[in-house]
Amino acid sequence: MASDPLSPADVPDRAGHWVLSLVCRDEPGIVHAISGAIVAARGNITESQQFSSADTGRFFMRLQVETDATREEFAALLEPVISRFSMSWQLDQEGRHKRTLVLVSTAGHCLNDLLFRRRSGQLPVDIPLVLSNHPVLRELAEFYGVPFESRPIVDAESKAAFERRILEVVDEHDIELVVLARYMQILSPELCEKLAGRAINIHHSFLPGFAGANPYRQAHARGVKLIGATAHFVTSELDEGPIIEQNVVRVDHTRTPAELVGIGQDEESRTLRQAVTWFAQDRVLLDGARTIIFR
Repeated sequence: MASDPLSPADVPDRAGHWVLSLVCRDEPGIVHAISGAIVAARGNITESQQFSSADTGRFFMRLQVETDATREEFAALLEPVISRFSMSWQLDQEGRHKRTLVLVSTAGHCLNDLLFRRRSGQLPVDIPLVLSNHPVLRELAEFYGVPFESRPIVDAESKAAFERRILEVVDEHDIELVVLARYMQILSPELCEKLAGRAINIHHSFLPGFAGANPYRQAHARGVKLIGATAHFVTSELDEGPIIEQNVVRVDHTRTPAELVGIGQDEESRTLRQAVTWFAQDRVLLDGARTIIFR
């Protein structure tokens, strides 16, 4: 079934550079049909990536197209192809910043990296609010000129109120992405369902894995040689959502627990930033329990 989350009012009605992403059942003629529609729209393809999934039998494609056609014209010319192949699709202006809500608790390394990259123009997102269950990162957010709001979570009732506030912010600011930048609360299954496909979490990845308090001290005690981080979509299954990005760095016996913490935080920051960047650039498509990343 065709779906287009962007209305013409969301995007300037002018010629420009567009990103077209689509998913459908794999069958012959898709590329030819899409290319024909782009030619009819006086378009020039500047980037093209595609993938056929042998596991799910689905076809994935991401195109960047320059055209003097308006969005309305372009979408109208694409519509027959979209209907013919029952495509899920998205047409967005290339470089448009995604409206992003950031959730945090007390650790500031991921938040600092996201806000710095945003301010320096390296991260294509707009962040109207940082929402936290602790007040300690207010000064950091305000340093970057981003509004900060904190609400304590002490019991089930306050947790439910916090989650209601998340959904209020999503509606108020038309949020397209929610980033859990070391937000140390488990989202309810109901909230996970409402944010499906648009909430990204980050956590450390040890080989072997260590749960509970002080994972880096546990890693040091076991002589871990690899420290990594995983960014993934949020689902009701804790830390098991479709993986978007992973990174790893080698360490050895000379590293202290404090040094391991620093190394791990660096990996978490860069891994989350990359996942957010790819999402904002419409480079992440879901294929069941995994992701297709068009780098």
